[in-house]
Amino acid sequence: MTEDEEKEKGLPERNTKKLEDLLSIMARLRDPVSGCDWDVKQTFQSIAPHTIEEAYEVADAIERRDMVDLEEELGDLLLQVVYHSRIAEENEFFNFSDVVHNISEKMIRRHPSVFQHDSYGARNVQGDSWESIKASERVRKNPMGSNLPSVLDGIPATIPPLIRAEKLQQRAATVGFDWPDLDGVFKKIYEEIEELRRALSRAESKNRSEEELGDILFAVVNLARKINVDSGVALARTNRKFENRFRNIERWLAEIGSKPQDTSLDELETLWQRAKKT
Repeated sequence: MTEDEEKEKGLPERNTKKLEDLLSIMARLRDPVSGCDWDVKQTFQSIAPHTIEEAYEVADAIERRDMVDLEEELGDLLLQVVYHSRIAEENEFFNFSDVVHNISEKMIRRHPSVFQHDSYGARNVQGDSWESIKASERVRKNPMGSNLPSVLDGIPATIPPLIRAEKLQQRAATVGFDWPDLDGVFKKIYEEIEELRRALSRAESKNRSEEELGDILFAVVNLARKINVDSGVALARTNRKFENRFRNIERWLAEIGSKPQDTSLDELETLWQRAKKT
């Protein structure tokens, strides 16, 4: 749509659109009479995968340092918040203003050193106080009843496993359940590797091997946490490194009219070492 068409339709000029305009656009798209058929039939469940995908695309743009792409992806992610909020408003659960109010209240509550006069020092506010505030919030969400409140409450089961593993370990560490040094973590990794080797040598069930492999991954995530490395970022970087190297191998082979599947493993290894140096 051109700028003249936007003016003719009464839409705000480019770079002047505000959040209220986006909310109005979504309301119009969701109008059961004059809205978009696809948008009207969407639900929380059908939109959720798109929300996750958009969050990953934001992270990807940041990793690539592509600020033009990041601007666009942040808009796509904001749209997801507006989308869910609109569906909630239609069902009289809550609206976008409620979402903004709640997150604003939470940020003020979690930063007493900034928004309140108190006796906390900077270290405690960012450390012990932050965790105690979050703990009290979890208690309010899950008061004493049939389920005993846990320090692990509030960690979604649907987030990526590597992220969830780190969050579980971080929460457990707040109550002292943590290795005191890296030696214990390394020993645990070696221990879990040996348990997987034994399970494989005994030809135990796939479930058993899967469990042992999961233990290894969990221990490696713990190591990443202890050395202050994001395991997901580290793996993403290795994925890109592998992809770049393998694409180089494919290109070099194509230059001589060959393909990886027509090349011996020894030759592929030689090319791999060349790709590493490249």
